[in-house]
Amino acid sequence: MSGITRVPGLLYGGDYNPEQWPEEVWAEDVRLMREAGVNFVTVGVFSWARLQPGPDEWDFGWFDRVLGLLAEHGVAADIATATASPPAWLVRAHPEVLPVTADGVRLEFGSRQHYCPSSAVYRHAAARLARTIASRYRDHPALAMWHVHNEYGDHVTECFCEASAADFRRWLRDRYGDVAALNAAWATDFWSQRYGTFEEIEPPRAAPGPVNPTQALDWRRFCSGALLACYLGEKAQLDEVAPGVPVTTNFMSMFKPLDYWTWAAHEDVVSDDAYPDPADPDAHVGAAMNYDLMRSLKGGRPWLLMEQAPSAVSWRPVNAPKPPALARLWSLQTVAHGADGVLHFQWRASRAGAEKFHSALLPHRGTAGRQWASTVALGGDLARLAEVAGTRIASDVAIVLDWNSWWALELDDHPSARLRLRDLVASWYAALAGRNVGVDFVPPDGDLAGYRLVLAPNLYLMSDATAARFTSYVDGGGRLVCGFFSGIVDEHDHVHLGGYPAPLRDVLGVVVDEFRPVPDGASVPVSLGGRAVTATMWSEWLEALTAEVAGTYTSGELDGRPAVTRNAYGEGRAWYVGCHLGGEIGLVLDEALADAGARPVLDAAPGVEVTRRDGPGNSYYFLLNQAGRECETPAPDGVDLLTGAAVRRTLHLPPYGAAVVKTARA
Repeated sequence: MSGITRVPGLLYGGDYNPEQWPEEVWAEDVRLMREAGVNFVTVGVFSWARLQPGPDEWDFGWFDRVLGLLAEHGVAADIATATASPPAWLVRAHPEVLPVTADGVRLEFGSRQHYCPSSAVYRHAAARLARTIASRYRDHPALAMWHVHNEYGDHVTECFCEASAADFRRWLRDRYGDVAALNAAWATDFWSQRYGTFEEIEPPRAAPGPVNPTQALDWRRFCSGALLACYLGEKAQLDEVAPGVPVTTNFMSMFKPLDYWTWAAHEDVVSDDAYPDPADPDAHVGAAMNYDLMRSLKGGRPWLLMEQAPSAVSWRPVNAPKPPALARLWSLQTVAHGADGVLHFQWRASRAGAEKFHSALLPHRGTAGRQWASTVALGGDLARLAEVAGTRIASDVAIVLDWNSWWALELDDHPSARLRLRDLVASWYAALAGRNVGVDFVPPDGDLAGYRLVLAPNLYLMSDATAARFTSYVDGGGRLVCGFFSGIVDEHDHVHLGGYPAPLRDVLGVVVDEFRPVPDGASVPVSLGGRAVTATMWSEWLEALTAEVAGTYTSGELDGRPAVTRNAYGEGRAWYVGCHLGGEIGLVLDEALADAGARPVLDAAPGVEVTRRDGPGNSYYFLLNQAGRECETPAPDGVDLLTGAAVRRTLHLPPYGAAVVKTARA
């Protein structure tokens, strides 16, 4: 049984938009869905204008017939609330619903997501639609899940209209209580920005120069929360009318504008939209990182890939197609990282509209097209892996990811504008992925006790409570590796005084006297364990207090100074990496992994990605040949579920080939 819905096995299908087609096409759709093994589709995502043609007009007859066909053919439905694109009649009656940019431009109707998140008119209309849909379909045999909205923040993450300004002030009152506390948090004595009342505060609209950084940080928090309030308003209607039906909204991988730790706490099922670029030879690594985050958002519970492209997308400057073998491999990769379903955008390729050249499970050529054979084949693969549904992944290593620190790190007027958190995390993650070391993500207030090794590639913003949690973890025997420019400011973006990184100085055993960002195109040589490497983008004037020196700079003003350190603290150990080592960060992580006793899932051939999902009596090893060339790789003894063949010690994998080896758990 799937870990996320009543549908048995792994979910397979995608977005279904029958309103784009004549009704006589629908019967063919459901027949072909069954032929392909599709058991789950998302319906109604962009149907608001069809379902509600006017303020008090409703047209559910066509939708009833669609859901009836799906139920008749055994295809479960993820029924959407249809609120992602308000209809023309709503925005013409209430033009104030349309969003406003920071420089005062009101965005027009004609695309999608054209609404202000703080608009009371929009929120009321969306909640009314969600309640109406839930009331009508709560007992429908096709219903398996509710799908709220679609990709919150994809086009509009913020609005600067008067309604948003008023909502921001309400949010600030709730956060600070009085204006004196806000003035202290925002350090408004700087540049004479002091406020006398909350009514004097506006959003950080276009200004002559840099805006107050804490105001900008609070704005990011507010904007994530404003969109979350839209989601919660709809979810409340669904939960009241149809309790017990799981609710999701589709995330967009490691997406900066929305704090997914906070959002996921309000989802029954985490779902994600993922579009790795087949023209990027390393895209699978970034995809794996995103998938591990999705799994981690609900503490390891199975998640759902809501969207991916069967082949090419339509929105890149150059839209390369996926070779069929690569498309299969990447679909299996999502399951390898904990997904219990592989869905796509979309079922039938659109004939018109902005996404008409986006690939689909059923292409423009129909069943004669090459894509159709791949669609049917993938359905067979997922059916053979049905027993994997509901199993879990256990990891020894955790990466700390904090959206508040992400937002703060990338504000203006820092020592370097080149620091991008996702890139910093990705370089560390890639080193672990290349070693087939399993990874979870944890929030800054997460439980670290179950991990042998915790990594913090960058935590620019760090509260005293987070620092204390790290210190206690290491003191109790944990291993921590902390990256540069961490522990610099508190939750208000105020510098921790006394020498960076003040709240971690004892556990790391170092003090940073000066940041020395590296200019574009330049590098700094470093000796790391006797090996010559180079640092780019960032270096520091670092002093070792109680720490041992594990790596040193070897030229210039930093010659002989520490670049990497390790420090014994209590029963554990902590490393500090004071420079950006890129792919060479693996040399530091190798030492920490060995010290922590954290092992790879399997020692496989180069280019073969390996994960393991565990069930009550069996383990399932996913071996994915990402290298694009055939290979022989070590493998566990068992049976490959994809072929039924026995596996003994080694396995032959063709280019972009895959195996899922079932073994009995010891």
